[in-house]
Amino acid sequence: MKKWLLAAGVGMIAVTSGMGSAHAAGKTYEFAIVPKSLNNPYFDLARDGCMAEAKKLGNVKCIYTGPVNQDAAAEVQTIQDLITRGVDGIAISVADAGSVERVIARGRAAGIPIITFDADAPKSQRQVYVGTDNMQLGKDIGQQLIKAHSDAGTYAMISGGPAAENLAQRVDGVRDVLKPAGWKEVSGSPTFCNDDSALGIQQMSDLMTANPNLNAIVLVGGWPLFTENAYDAFYNKHKSAIDSGKLTIVSADTLPAELSELKQGKVAALVGQQPYAMGAKAMDILLALKEGKKQDPIQYVGLDVVTKSNVDQFMKK
Repeated sequence: MKKWLLAAGVGMIAVTSGMGSAHAAGKTYEFAIVPKSLNNPYFDLARDGCMAEAKKLGNVKCIYTGPVNQDAAAEVQTIQDLITRGVDGIAISVADAGSVERVIARGRAAGIPIITFDADAPKSQRQVYVGTDNMQLGKDIGQQLIKAHSDAGTYAMISGGPAAENLAQRVDGVRDVLKPAGWKEVSGSPTFCNDDSALGIQQMSDLMTANPNLNAIVLVGGWPLFTENAYDAFYNKHKSAIDSGKLTIVSADTLPAELSELKQGKVAALVGQQPYAMGAKAMDILLALKEGKKQDPIQYVGLDVVTKSNVDQFMKK
């Protein structure tokens, strides 16, 4: 059963509940999953994993709520509202690590298990982080650029929010690989699109205008590629450079539009996260914490490296 309810001025709440034997045997727990924004299709997969696992567990309801657009203050307010409501556990993809420390402390003081997923707040009182090894993700993207563009040149990065811990780690990982290989990062990199696809595409164009001989653009999140038709305008303008290998685009994430763009040769490689697994594992971890079971504080899900050689396999998924 699934219901959609309006969350006052913040976004939408999705609730699903299973009717398995565990549900019949005892208490049903309400666990909330809070993305950075509801308008990012990446987080739709985390929602789907949360919903599916809640149904499987039977004694869990998944609440999916957060700011419509990325907004650290609105995310903090969402968490506070969930604490006031008295939910049984919260998983947060943190937009600004510093901004959530106090509200997480309030939740923990109220006895609510709180974890982070996708983006961490390591200095907070969160109990577990479940998600990507973001430093490794950055390194993998850098390595894929070197494979696709063998001659070192100049590159620029596009990131999301400047205060997001996970994205800062990816940027560091890219630099750790590219700098020793002789690549030079241009002035003004990275730019920050605040997880806004249209702004990300505009920043790609602006980078090319400022650096006409740029050899690579590294997207530490796939925002500019999430809407296939929108990216087409950039690709068509720079088709000759991309098709010839003079300009190489590599990106994080493996959403359907990105896989299509890779198959068509519009990007060189993708390094995908597993948000569905994050959403599912968040429910398992919160249930375990609620039941008093000790959990490892860092739990990584895997990464998928996708190139033209294996893109068909991933498109079938």
